[in-house]
Amino acid sequence: MLTLFRNIIFTNIGRAVLMTVCMLTVSGSAMAQERKEQNKPYIDLRPLHFGILVGMHLQDVEFDNVGPQMIVADDGTQSMETIVCDADKWNPGFSVGVLAEARLGAHLAARFSPTMHFGAKHLRFLNLTKTDATGKMLQTTQDLKNTYISLPVDLKFSAQRFNNYRPYIIAGINPMINLTGKSQDYVRLKRFDTMIEVGLGCDFYLPFFKLIPELKFCYGLSNCLDTKHGDELKDVNLRSYAKSVSSAHSKMIVLTFYFE
Repeated sequence: MLTLFRNIIFTNIGRAVLMTVCMLTVSGSAMAQERKEQNKPYIDLRPLHFGILVGMHLQDVEFDNVGPQMIVADDGTQSMETIVCDADKWNPGFSVGVLAEARLGAHLAARFSPTMHFGAKHLRFLNLTKTDATGKMLQTTQDLKNTYISLPVDLKFSAQRFNNYRPYIIAGINPMINLTGKSQDYVRLKRFDTMIEVGLGCDFYLPFFKLIPELKFCYGLSNCLDTKHGDELKDVNLRSYAKSVSSAHSKMIVLTFYFE
């Protein structure tokens, strides 16, 4: 089921990219095309307008591993271990939110779109020092569940409208609040993070509303790893896993559909 969901997301993202690129290409030769009757011709002249959004996203995280580390057991004995941590796949999730957009000019707008992202990151830990009964290196995994409140502020630059479509690009900053995180997870992320985001989309003017598919890429600017978490773990055997990484940066690919 998860594989099917992931395939659906990648298919929709591919279609959105192809559709937006086609719109950008067509807009360049718009003057050579026949003009048609416009739906909602004055909708973009409003100084402020609102909408809702739903979408899908993929989550990932980049870790910096510390390499060999000295492990001190409860009895005081010391040993050297090397544990590698990695997010081994992009995990799909669901997004929902609202939109407020302010008109700054004929082609420029400022946008605020508070959103909730429900998803997870799948982590894999590989102990390069210890082996199991079959001689393979010890391996364990963690599903790092995330519920984010996202508060992005973007600038939207739109091309000239032609007929009932109008392509655009966006860029902005995205503060995020992480509402989840178990106290005894191997790795825990900080409560707050900040991402930079860029994207592209297209306004489609339908008879009764405006539909806006958009694809954007988000990357964390700061270290989102809770580096104090390892010292708070009750199970001393988990501390070597928690301290196997020194920093982390979150990444997201978000496919959104806005309705205005």
